[in-house]
Amino acid sequence: MPDSPYSAARKADKPPDYFAGVRADIVDRLPFNPAARILEIGCGEGATGALAKAQGKCAHYIGVDCDAVAAAKARCALDQVIEGDVEALDLAQLDGPFDAVILSEVLEHLVAPWALVAKLRKVMRPGATIHASSPNIAHHRIIRALLLGQFAYTRSGVMDRTHLRWFTPQSYRSMFEEAGFETLSLNALASPGWKARLANLLTFGRLGHLTISQIAYQGRVPQA
Repeated sequence: MPDSPYSAARKADKPPDYFAGVRADIVDRLPFNPAARILEIGCGEGATGALAKAQGKCAHYIGVDCDAVAAAKARCALDQVIEGDVEALDLAQLDGPFDAVILSEVLEHLVAPWALVAKLRKVMRPGATIHASSPNIAHHRIIRALLLGQFAYTRSGVMDRTHLRWFTPQSYRSMFEEAGFETLSLNALASPGWKARLANLLTFGRLGHLTISQIAYQGRVPQA
């Protein structure tokens, strides 16, 4: 079977370490819960899950990734790894419900990211949290490029040529809230530099979306 757009996007033109990163910032936000069940979409080689397990944040960690090499490595670290296109996956068949879901730099690669977010909501417990991050198309560098008539794809970053969808902080938040999540936080993945902080101060925060390169979202399934 040929690769879906998601699979092709995740595999194409990526450096060897693309699937090896660990999201310690997300693991830090997970509560200590030795009984928790966690699902990570785009788990790569399993580094984030391995850290969560080592810190006693879960009892069972399931990863999903479309890259065969990364999935094989992740199987050495996680409880279960599914290799395949998440957009074609029947999430109801997974061993949930889940206490947390992680989507690190995944949604921008999907054909219908809002559909996946809605499906994930259905396999999560009341009170479960979702952690996601994606590039911000409203960053000031992108806006300046558009003003010059430029929309140039790159190998990485916001304009990564494998991205199929783009978000602003507002549209990112709306995607989760329309699926039924309560927003807990919406921030920049990395703290802005002093120039950006000064600009935010001078504009009373009204243009803060221009200084965010990567959007970091945390939401929660409402309590029953």
